[in-house]
Amino acid sequence: MLCFFEAHETDSMGSDVGSISARDLPSSLPSTSASTSGNDASAPTRLTHIAFLSSGMPEADAALERLSQLYGNADPAEADVIVALGGDGLMLQTLHRFMGSAKPIYGMNRGSVGFLMNEFSEVGLPERLAEAQASIVHPLMMSATDKDGTIAKARAVNEVSILRQRYQAAKIRVSIDGKVRLDELIADGLLVSTPAGSTAYNLSAGGPILPLESPLMALTPISAFRPRHWRGALLPDTARVTIDILEADKRPVAAVADHVELRNVVQVTVAMDHATGLVLLHDPGHSLEERILREQFDY
Repeated sequence: MLCFFEAHETDSMGSDVGSISARDLPSSLPSTSASTSGNDASAPTRLTHIAFLSSGMPEADAALERLSQLYGNADPAEADVIVALGGDGLMLQTLHRFMGSAKPIYGMNRGSVGFLMNEFSEVGLPERLAEAQASIVHPLMMSATDKDGTIAKARAVNEVSILRQRYQAAKIRVSIDGKVRLDELIADGLLVSTPAGSTAYNLSAGGPILPLESPLMALTPISAFRPRHWRGALLPDTARVTIDILEADKRPVAAVADHVELRNVVQVTVAMDHATGLVLLHDPGHSLEERILREQFDY
C-alpha cells in the first residue's frame, strides 16, 4: 500500500514548477509594469494581487483585517504573491500548502519565533514586495515503510527526523547510495536536514549550519550513545539516504517530515527533491541566506 501526504502535483494551484534556481528570478515572479513614479524606469515593479493568510492567533487576525482593508485580499489561486501573517510554523504550513505552485511567499512576523519572517509593517507593502529578494529552497522527499509494509511519502522543508517512540534508544543502520556507512547507531534518533532547515532542529541537535545555496544535506545524530563520538556527516544533495530500523519491534521508531509523523517504521529513505522549488521573499539585507550566515557568527 502506498500513501502520499502531499498531492500537490495536480492541485488547483498549478503543476510542478520543475527545477527552479536563483537564475530563474526575477522572471519567475508575477508582476505588472505599474510604478510609483510614472516614467521612472528604475521604480520598483509591483506585485499587485496579494493573498493574506493568518495563523489564527489574535495578533495575526488583527493584522489580516487591517492589511485586507488597505490592499485587498485576493483569492490565493489568483494572487501574484502570498503574504503569511504569523510565525515560522505558519510559514512552513504555507510552503507545504502552495508547494508546486511557484507562487512567491512573503512572511511577516505576527508569531513568536519568526526566523523565516520579515518585520511586520502595514506601510508600503507593495513597494516592499517589489524590492524583496527571492530565495529558492528545495524540500526533502521521505519514503517510509512501516511494519505492516505500508509505504507513505511526505516532503519536508526543514528536516526528516527519525525518533525513538519509547524509553529504549533506537538502533539504526545507515546506508548512503546503497552502501552501508554505519552498521549500528544507538541513539535517540537521527535527522536529515536541508540547508534552509539547518538552523532549526538540526542546529539544536549539534548539527552544522549550511549556507543556503550549498549543494549539501546534513546527517545529524540525536543524543548518540554509540558510536559515542560520531557527530554526523555532510552529504551531497544528490545522495540517497536509507535508514533501516534494527530491532523495530523492541525499539519502535517514528519518522517525521516537518509536521507529518509516521509511527512504527522499519525503513526510511530520504533524498532531495530537486524538481520542486519554493520561492521565499525577504526584505533587502535580510534574506534567508544572510540570516543563515549571521547564525554562524551567533548574532
